Amino acid sequence: MLKSTIDKATGFEKRFENINTLMFEDSQAASRATAKEIAKLIKVKQSQRQPCVLGLATGSSPKGLYAELVRLHKEEGLSFKNVVTFNLDEYYPMEPDSVNSYVRFMKKLLFDKVDILPENCHIPDGALSKEDIADYCNRYESKIETVGGIDLQILGIGANGHIGFNESGSLQNSKTRLVALDHITRVAASKDFAGLSNTPRTAITLGVKKIMEAKRVILMAWGEGKSNIIHLSVEGQVTNQVPASFLQEHNNATFVLDREAASKLSRINTPWLVEKVTWTDKLIRKAVTGLALHLKKPILMLTDADYIENGMSDLLADFGHAYDINIKIFNDLQHTITGWPGGKPNAEDTKRPERAEPAKKRVLIFSPHPDDDIISMGGTFRRLHEQGHEVHVAYQTSGNIAVADEEALRFASFVCDYNDKFGIQNEATEKIHKKVVKSLSDKKPSETDIPEARYIKGLIRKGEARATSHFVGLPDKQIHFMELPFYETGTIDKNPLGEEDIQLTLDLIESIKPHQIYAAGDLADPHGTHKVCLDAVFEGVRRLKLKPFMQDCWIWLYRGAWQEWGVDEIEMAVPMSPDQVLEKRHGIFKHQSQKDGVVFQGSDSREFWQRAEDRNKETAELYDQLGLSHYAAMEAFVRWHF
Repeated sequence: MLKSTIDKATGFEKRFENINTLMFEDSQAASRATAKEIAKLIKVKQSQRQPCVLGLATGSSPKGLYAELVRLHKEEGLSFKNVVTFNLDEYYPMEPDSVNSYVRFMKKLLFDKVDILPENCHIPDGALSKEDIADYCNRYESKIETVGGIDLQILGIGANGHIGFNESGSLQNSKTRLVALDHITRVAASKDFAGLSNTPRTAITLGVKKIMEAKRVILMAWGEGKSNIIHLSVEGQVTNQVPASFLQEHNNATFVLDREAASKLSRINTPWLVEKVTWTDKLIRKAVTGLALHLKKPILMLTDADYIENGMSDLLADFGHAYDINIKIFNDLQHTITGWPGGKPNAEDTKRPERAEPAKKRVLIFSPHPDDDIISMGGTFRRLHEQGHEVHVAYQTSGNIAVADEEALRFASFVCDYNDKFGIQNEATEKIHKKVVKSLSDKKPSETDIPEARYIKGLIRKGEARATSHFVGLPDKQIHFMELPFYETGTIDKNPLGEEDIQLTLDLIESIKPHQIYAAGDLADPHGTHKVCLDAVFEGVRRLKLKPFMQDCWIWLYRGAWQEWGVDEIEMAVPMSPDQVLEKRHGIFKHQSQKDGVVFQGSDSREFWQRAEDRNKETAELYDQLGLSHYAAMEAFVRWHF
């Protein structure tokens, strides 16, 4: 196992993995592999006539695992009759039949779909009186010991490195207990509880000691949002500030990751520090820009000594002096900058990110939510229209769950007041208004809105999206509301991507026959909608790729709502002046329901317009630090090749 080292001369850290890690292309493949291991263990225990004791987790990470275990049961006959389960945790207080209880979660995703015996399923009781919790926790641990301990423990990981609800500061010898939840944890959970104020402050959790006593531990993590904490847990110091780092001292622990979650590990992020690499153009750019930013030097100021002292002597050996490499990377970055995102007409375009021809392009911008277009690429959106391209915008989902109840009530009341003012008699309107008022007033936290309330919320967001498109200059015929069915569950949990979603996407692309498609590649979106929307676009493009018009279609991916592309990844950077930054802000302000208290804020307290401006400014500053032209802000794009 590789250990961390530090170059004493430079202080440049070389960190390597202190926990076994397995990286898969996506979470589906990772979940299948984990399910296969569990199934094998269950069968071995069956052959030995012994119980198979599994420690189980909740949250988004194990959902695919449980779906695959259910499939193995239904299609391949995997029996769970010898399986005994102990769940990691439960919110407190929490009734077992509550919509957010882990009892309900486990029954829905696993227990009610396989042949496990109900008496073999153990989940901490969130309905106890406080006086009974300590004794209950002792008995919970005793039950685990009675069946011989946990054979295989499944874990997720929190943004602060918590495992179970063992938050930062938990000790290795901590026992099963009632804990106070970290603010970060509560913010992450608040989307399920309709706001932070409704989110539990405490939970019962299995202690770190019992987790560490499990014979085998598998920690699962998906997405770029987990990449930083995975890096700290796997390659950082063992510390109670990152409880997952304790697993470095477990003799049979594995982190199972998708490509995004593994992206900050040294062997992925800086592989030249780990082993001999083949220096591709992409890898050279990543290494050189990273070195320049680390040393706080413009690219053209890097020296041979800088390369040698920071683990990049192989690059010099393969490609010559630093000066020549610096010039190449500087020019590559310079060529990503363009004020003509649709291509500059009648210009020599071999060094430009986009083609000059056709001079007037048909452009299709896919926006997962009704505001992602203006938040993430508002400056580019406006510039494409102003430069004469035929720009279409497609709002993929209604975004209705992200509207506060009071907004829906305000708009429902407006319709009634409007009718009264102009003498319009409409009994149906009054009936709907009363129904919505009653349902929203009586609604408990986390309950689903009635259809009428969701429709009103959807209309609010549709009106805001249309106002933004009009602000940019688009006519109604170039504004498309797709309302993809996968989204319309009324809850945070969405349906999987379906054939109808793909067909709607495919039909729109084929009807417009675009020369450019822009889609959200912001996979750090904590709610997952961006990922499903992107998969719909990718699948639609794949099915259409043999069509003649697709031979001249380029796909550009934008980010910005939750994170930005790394400077080494950017293939097109569209600069904005201070005035253009303000114009973009005014466009974002058209989405009034998303201002002054967003329903699903995530862990970032800034409003979306602030996040966008800060990220655009940071991108421009990175270019400036690397020695390129200084701009007020930049929107960044990466091209996807199909």
